[in-house]
Amino acid sequence: MFQRDLLSKLELWAVAKGRKPLVIRGARQVGKTVTVKMFGERFESFIYLNLDVPGESDIFRRRLPIEDTFQAILLRSKRSLVKGKTLLFLDEVQNCPEAVESLRYFYEELPHVHVIAAGSLLEIALHDKHISFPVGRVEQHFQYPLSFREFLRAMGAEEAVKAFDTIPVQTYAMDGLMDYFHRYTLIGGMPEVVAGYLRENDVAALNGIYDSLLVSYQDDVEKYARNPTMATVLRHCIETAPFAAGRRITFAGFGESNYRSREVGQALRTLQRALLIHLIYPSTSTEIPIIPDLKKSPRLQLLDTGLLNYFVGLQEQFFYHDNLHAFYKGMVAEHIVGQELIAAASNTRKKQCFWVREKSQAQAEVDFLVQYKGHIVPVEVKSGKTGRLRSLFQFMDRCPHPYAVRLYAGPLEIQPVRTLAGKKFYLLNMPYFLASRVHQYLDWMTEEI
Repeated sequence: MFQRDLLSKLELWAVAKGRKPLVIRGARQVGKTVTVKMFGERFESFIYLNLDVPGESDIFRRRLPIEDTFQAILLRSKRSLVKGKTLLFLDEVQNCPEAVESLRYFYEELPHVHVIAAGSLLEIALHDKHISFPVGRVEQHFQYPLSFREFLRAMGAEEAVKAFDTIPVQTYAMDGLMDYFHRYTLIGGMPEVVAGYLRENDVAALNGIYDSLLVSYQDDVEKYARNPTMATVLRHCIETAPFAAGRRITFAGFGESNYRSREVGQALRTLQRALLIHLIYPSTSTEIPIIPDLKKSPRLQLLDTGLLNYFVGLQEQFFYHDNLHAFYKGMVAEHIVGQELIAAASNTRKKQCFWVREKSQAQAEVDFLVQYKGHIVPVEVKSGKTGRLRSLFQFMDRCPHPYAVRLYAGPLEIQPVRTLAGKKFYLLNMPYFLASRVHQYLDWMTEEI
């Protein structure tokens, strides 16, 4: 049971004025249930309902008035209401459309009850079962695998956490944090994997856990495949996605198959709704808003970099390289940065994008775009000399501000740079492990300059 950053957000939610029921979304096995149960220990009355269980979901299917529904919940759980200190947790809420719809009535008629709902396949249920989601009556958060900061806490590295939280990070802490980040990138952030690593301190001992995670995701296929054909395509995409992760993909023939674009596109979008993958689309925007171009081929991001390393067979390579950009064509470095950026935006539905030039024949790409104080700031994941950042230079020549970020295996520094066209800008060079702190370090850079 790890101390997740979501707990601090739950604490703020619990005391907020005008509090709404909270929906936590996330893939299976990322720790939603454990986190909420840990939070529930802080309440005098904690009521847990698993809506996978027919007897517990039947309470909502009666469609009683919300007061009567809640009384039925109290009777079944043999709990009493402690006003202002009761937490009701509806787990696997996607299995009961009536429970999802009831959230609005908890908000309107029983605001003194704290209500949290969680579901790993909620996006799919909303899409396929046409569930009426109470927009405006609920708050939402996303939970992902452990972030690097959460990983440090799980390792018991409290001094490393303090060093990570200090802005700017001090030079003496750099090597230690980079070592931890390599370990984090190697095994990933799936809670069960991290727990296994803490027990065994042996990467090879984790293989069975990785395999069981894949099996559990394959078993879920039956829950969101509309027919046997779609189930077959979904299984193929789950099995082959790790080998395409970090690359731009085309739907037709995905994973060396004969499947058509429509079939694969439907399957990959379903896996994205299950939060097992992310499709990161290109954008030609250099000024806000960041507009993804859904007609262009996306880059595939897997749920967790540790899963990618295991299934592609990269684990051994970590012991031969100090620089994450030195192997697998730099894609592992880009992938873990993407994972950290996605996790850092856990309370927003905004999708990650990367930048491409408008010209169709152009090869220029910048790895990520972040929105910062009314600007789109480019983020490149690349080691080496600044002269090799040609795509970044092309972006900077087109944008109206002087800020850019590079994540690499080097020290923290602010570097004045000129593009080939003569535009002066400030390049914020940051070690990989600070990926989730891009916005805070942009604040620091603007103050420094």
